[in-house]
Amino acid sequence: MGFEKFLFYVLAAITLVAAGMVITRRNPVHAVLYLVLAFISSAGLWVLLEAEFLGIVLILVYVGAVMVLFLFVVMMLDVDIATLRAEFIRYLPLGVLIAVVLALEIFLIVGPANFGLEHFPKPAPLAPEASNTEALGLLLYTLYVYPFEIAAVILLVAIVAAIRLTLRRRSDCKYLSPEQQVKVKKGPDRIRLVKMPVERAIPATSRETSE
Repeated sequence: MGFEKFLFYVLAAITLVAAGMVITRRNPVHAVLYLVLAFISSAGLWVLLEAEFLGIVLILVYVGAVMVLFLFVVMMLDVDIATLRAEFIRYLPLGVLIAVVLALEIFLIVGPANFGLEHFPKPAPLAPEASNTEALGLLLYTLYVYPFEIAAVILLVAIVAAIRLTLRRRSDCKYLSPEQQVKVKKGPDRIRLVKMPVERAIPATSRETSE
């Protein structure tokens, strides 16, 4: 067994173990850290497939940005560990059943009977001067330009929708209006004098009688 195949099995085993730890850890922070490990080992598998650009993007985007955001949100939230444990035990049989069904479906579809080396032989290695980044860019902006643009529009709509939901006005909150603050004048707009009728003082004897 060559070193490349040995490295593939090591990275694949790390990915499977890390993915299992993500769904079995009761501490959310530990689950996120194991997910980071799964992404890193998956990036190693991309590098073994001579897709260095995808492996680097997986680490920079998901590990360097998305997972850091997830970890920050999980650490800032006040997560009730006891409730998580109770819900985990409650839904464990259903989760195991779904996992077994999905694994069986994946094995039947992408198993060696349909995607073995006899059906799809190993591609020839790329030349040293070949650039998978350039090849990926040519495919995205020539053959798949319309799906790429549609995905970009969908992401833009999702960003606008998220901003719109965040900026919705609530009746139980007070808001500042910069345009009205700029128009404020020196005199009556700053202080408002309110005249109130003079209240008659209550005598001490009446106060003691009422008490």
